[in-house]
Amino acid sequence: MDIICCPVCKTDLELSVDKEEGDEILEGTLTCTKCGYPYKIEDGIPNLLPPESK
Repeated sequence: MDIICCPVCKTDLELSVDKEEGDEILEGTLTCTKCGYPYKIEDGIPNLLPPESK
């Protein structure tokens, strides 16, 4: 989490975990603390594509 930031505004992301297995986060959301855009985590992989790229 120390090196991941919002690809749009470069601000910190807040983690919300929906499903985890051991130390691995399988499902959840990373939300930008500045612009508020949510980035989904599915199957343990965060989708950090900017909104205009989706």
